[in-house]
Amino acid sequence: MAQLSGMTGFARADGQWKNWTFVWELKSVNGKGLEIRFRTPHGYDALEQAARERAKAVFGRGNIQASLTLSRDESTAGIAIDTDRLSALIAASRDYVATGDVSPPTFDGLLAVKGVLKADDEVGDENLGALQAVILDTYGVALAALKSAREEEGTALAGILRTVLEEIIALRTQAADLASARPEQIRDKLRAKLQDLLEGDLPEDRLAQEAAILATKADIREELDRLTAHIESARDLLNQGSPVGRKLDFLSQEFNREVNTLCSKSGDSDLTRIGLAMKAAVDQFREQIQNVE
Repeated sequence: MAQLSGMTGFARADGQWKNWTFVWELKSVNGKGLEIRFRTPHGYDALEQAARERAKAVFGRGNIQASLTLSRDESTAGIAIDTDRLSALIAASRDYVATGDVSPPTFDGLLAVKGVLKADDEVGDENLGALQAVILDTYGVALAALKSAREEEGTALAGILRTVLEEIIALRTQAADLASARPEQIRDKLRAKLQDLLEGDLPEDRLAQEAAILATKADIREELDRLTAHIESARDLLNQGSPVGRKLDFLSQEFNREVNTLCSKSGDSDLTRIGLAMKAAVDQFREQIQNVE
């Protein structure tokens, strides 16, 4: 029996590269399709396309919000001077100083120029790819954890849905066993009513004709047969596992159609009671299906 998956879940995964630490947090809720939104630090937008493709390989439906936070341990960071940049600044300043209009630059002034001083563990272009690869690997761990959380929900949903199906089966059996749904009972009931109204014997052919018309209108055997087929289809889909949410949603609409028709054909209070109880069960079935991937 394959695993049924829900669409609600939360996952968190931590990672580290040199003095950098990062955290992925993934939140998933119901959705008609698969929609993924990212919140990443400035400069890391390039990760999103690869991360999106990885999520598509794991999930088929759900609204997923992926958040990445990135931080550096400043306590272990050293300071480095970009000597090439510093030398270029000194060389560029000589011509201006020679005119006498500009004072010679001070060392601390040059160090204040952006890019001259930097942390010796700062991510350069040559290391950015390595950092992003580790971040994506951690993202894969978060995806696996989210999948597990959604499968836990799916296990609970499968139990609920099977319980509701059993309730529908029991109500279907009760409806089939009702004497009021049998043609011969409809004929006897019609005879008694017409005799009371007409106070006399009725021609058998006329009685048979009227009884046949009423029996046709009140016949719920087709609806019961289709309900049986829908129940078997629902069981098969639950055993197939996700992604079956859309198919189950369509099937729940078919359930609802048959139950509504059954209620409209109801000729007595017992069948009406069963029909309303079945409608409530179908509504519960459909409500829970909205959570199934």
